[in-house]
Amino acid sequence: MITQKKSMFYRCYYGFLINGMVVLFIGSILPYLIRDTGISYGIAGGLLSAMAIGNLCASLLYPILSKKLGRKRTVVMLAALFPICLAAITLPPPTSILYLCFFLMGIGRGSVSIFNNSIINDYGDGTPAALNILHTFFAFGAFLAPFLTSSMTALSFSWKHILYFVILLYFSSLISFATMPLKKEEPILKKEKIIATNNARPYLKSFQFYCMGLVLFFYMGVENCVNGWFVTYLQNIGIMSDSYATNLVSVTWIVIMVGRLTCAWLSEKVPKKLLLLINCIGSTLSLFLLISSQNIILITIAMAFIGFFLAGIYPTSIASAGTLLKGSTSGMSLLMAMSALGGIIAPQIVGWIADFAGISGGISFLVIDAVLMVGFSILNYWRISSESFSV
Repeated sequence: MITQKKSMFYRCYYGFLINGMVVLFIGSILPYLIRDTGISYGIAGGLLSAMAIGNLCASLLYPILSKKLGRKRTVVMLAALFPICLAAITLPPPTSILYLCFFLMGIGRGSVSIFNNSIINDYGDGTPAALNILHTFFAFGAFLAPFLTSSMTALSFSWKHILYFVILLYFSSLISFATMPLKKEEPILKKEKIIATNNARPYLKSFQFYCMGLVLFFYMGVENCVNGWFVTYLQNIGIMSDSYATNLVSVTWIVIMVGRLTCAWLSEKVPKKLLLLINCIGSTLSLFLLISSQNIILITIAMAFIGFFLAGIYPTSIASAGTLLKGSTSGMSLLMAMSALGGIIAPQIVGWIADFAGISGGISFLVIDAVLMVGFSILNYWRISSESFSV
């Protein structure tokens, strides 16, 4: 028998599966959008940044609306922006409308992310395992997207037909959210009520909260570029076919699934701060190997390791701040906002650099993001988790 809690979790898992698919579909169809509309790398990077800006705005808009309408109604209303804007992109509209569409899609995507992470964090057991499973479903959806794109392209479907397919999938996730058996009153433990009474926002005085926010800031810069730019990068370095490049990104997400399941298992045995540090260092070294190589075998290996080590960073960071954020939509939204800022800045910078130095030069910028991510994970590792300071 499926309990209410399991039903909620399954719907969150399915919603994140579709969310993972649509994000990677955007990266997969970006080369075709650039080709058919004649936009520059800078404009393409601006579109990815516009989506990230929308993701940030969701962190501000979602808490306000959820207090008035409830979390379920809010996520359904805001997430509906994604399929509507996808349909507009297939026209395709002028560049100014493209920017607006990507911005609104970011609001839809961000709302789903906040909703799913909040539900799993609030109703979970406080360990990274449930969050890692949630993000494993995102990874599975991301794996399917490039594979389906290349398969449908091989069958002579256009990128517009691919988006029509995505629109249908997204509407199915909206139905799933709309029928979720979510209670009106959220579960807040007695201890948490006392904390809330004494200090409505304890996370604002936590050093660990800001460390996690900065780790996620630089992580999202890398992740958004992997999602949005890597198919274009791999197709343009000239050592592999377009099909191999698209499928390589797809295979990378298989490794991400393995990485997230591994992190879910290790999270019960290894301290979260150590696990986060290992993942940050591993992903940085793998990224450096990728951009410094012109060998297809080494690039394939590097992509696999990037996927494996990036896999656990996001859920482990969320779980590390989970005690501070439990029951706080505003806290989760603020953390998401900090991470979203990184996702806004990096894709645009990569696009600007690519216009002058080529896509390889643009991707090289990500090493800076990755090194700073390692730096803040080291700070987090050496500081005592409970230590706080006044702000």
